[in-house]
Amino acid sequence: MSTLSVTKLPGFLRAPPRHLFFTGKGGVGKTSIACASAIALAEAGRRVLLVSTDPASNLDEMLGVALSDEPRAVPGVSGLSAMNIDPEAAAEAYRTRVLGQMADAAATERAKVQEQLSGACTTEVAAFDEFAALLAGGAPGQDHVVFDTAPTGHTLRLLSLPAAWTGFLEANESGASCLGPHSGLKTQEKRFRAAMEALGDAGTTAIVLVTCPDRASLAEAARSSGELAALGLGNQTLVVNGVFQMGVPDDAVASAIAEAGRAALDAMPEALRTLSRDQLPLRGFNMVGLPALRALLQPGREPASRPAPPAAAAFPALPALDSLVDGLAARGHGLVMVMGKGGVGKTTVAAAVAVGLVERGHAVHLSTTDPAAHLSMTLGGEMPGLTVDRIDPTAETKRYVAKIMETRGRGLDEAGRALLREDLRSPCTEEVAVFHAFSRIVAEARSSFVVLDTAPTGHTLLLMDATGAYHRQMTRDVDLAAQRGRVVTPLMRLQDPEHTQVLLVTLPETTPVSEAAALQEDLRRAMIEPYAWVVNRALLGSGASDPLLRQRMAGEAAQIRRIQGGLARRLFLLPWQAEAPVGLAALRHLAA
Repeated sequence: MSTLSVTKLPGFLRAPPRHLFFTGKGGVGKTSIACASAIALAEAGRRVLLVSTDPASNLDEMLGVALSDEPRAVPGVSGLSAMNIDPEAAAEAYRTRVLGQMADAAATERAKVQEQLSGACTTEVAAFDEFAALLAGGAPGQDHVVFDTAPTGHTLRLLSLPAAWTGFLEANESGASCLGPHSGLKTQEKRFRAAMEALGDAGTTAIVLVTCPDRASLAEAARSSGELAALGLGNQTLVVNGVFQMGVPDDAVASAIAEAGRAALDAMPEALRTLSRDQLPLRGFNMVGLPALRALLQPGREPASRPAPPAAAAFPALPALDSLVDGLAARGHGLVMVMGKGGVGKTTVAAAVAVGLVERGHAVHLSTTDPAAHLSMTLGGEMPGLTVDRIDPTAETKRYVAKIMETRGRGLDEAGRALLREDLRSPCTEEVAVFHAFSRIVAEARSSFVVLDTAPTGHTLLLMDATGAYHRQMTRDVDLAAQRGRVVTPLMRLQDPEHTQVLLVTLPETTPVSEAAALQEDLRRAMIEPYAWVVNRALLGSGASDPLLRQRMAGEAAQIRRIQGGLARRLFLLPWQAEAPVGLAALRHLAA
């Protein structure tokens, strides 16, 4: 296929392979760049399918079209179609397909398999099944398939599934699991292996690792690069998004932002220096709508409707994090769950809240469910009264397996124990183990403070699905009114505002606010009411005079008004800081 004629585009789009796979830390601009790339390819005459594998996809808002799990043409861009891989729809189709292969099986066996197919692990596998089908030629008539993925931790978990299942099936060819009956899975295994081979073939796929010019994002990109390479995906290229160039002299805020970016790039990890690299400038407009997305990859081009920068922007009269911590501390105990889109600063807020509660005389357990946990890096030290750990899937799985072998396996003979041990090698076991660890933490908050830094939205929603499934299973045959106080599931504790306070963290930008609003609706459907919203890294009131930064401040003010207009019951604001709040002293300052 010939080189694109649009030479102003970044290097990774000059001679693109069939598949472009965008991945990276939450909040670095993966979706924006994936959308902009798909539009550029389509407008250069290619037929392009844009696919989101993120359970919390926001392609619809960015492209201005309602999407589903079937490709849909994008109005205004000839040759471009887009779709979301809907995990729930994929899981339901997967269950139907597996059960359809058991038409002659006994009803009890079908019921057993149906129960095994009800977990969140099935949802992940089904989503990968859809993804694998596209990599294996499931998009006929398309020149390119562009994948916009979930934040790194979730994506790495998804990509590790084929190897995990292959090892399990090789050792255990009888029985059933959340993939279905083992005897019918060899075809599935081959397709998964073929998908990973296609993903690792530089002739057909480019892995585009997106990052930002800050030390934390670059460190995670380097770590992700190594983990992807270990999976056989060494065909990587790097995009550094949001590189700021000052537009006026003598602006202290602009100078600090530009210098921080330069210093981070100068200290770039060696693992990234060997990759081919493109840099994209920071823009003053939100990446929503076709004009903005067209302009993203072409420096100097701006959306025609962009308003003029305001002369000044005052700091909103909103309470800061100290007020939030005071309100939480007054409760004496409870679970504080910090949620939101990747890259909005959940870990910083969780750590600052935990440190603030300790400063107010409370013992606090700070933990995380994020596969790409950064708590230790953010805290930068130890503090009396603060216990820090994370829900480590590997450690939790070992603990769960040992417990099951000790209890359920105690009365079995050696052959029975061997069969149980093989069943527990299923990757589904990890899902169950992580849920049990989460349940322990939820219960712990009955008598003390627990602050939980959750994974980015999509990963957290899968954990919440598991919580809901467990609740339904436990209460299926129970009269809750008669058993009040005796049957208490983790979901019931999350629904109790006296036990759990959910904090939604966002940035003052269109997409993070929209995703936080969507997460809030998901929580409300589960009868969980968020306690407060926290807007992080607001430039408003910083005094910046740079035109681009003033433009961004105007956008921030609009988003804060949007949140105040009915989205949040309580709203707290954290201002932009010249240096990232890393370390106990900085976190104390945030919550003081």
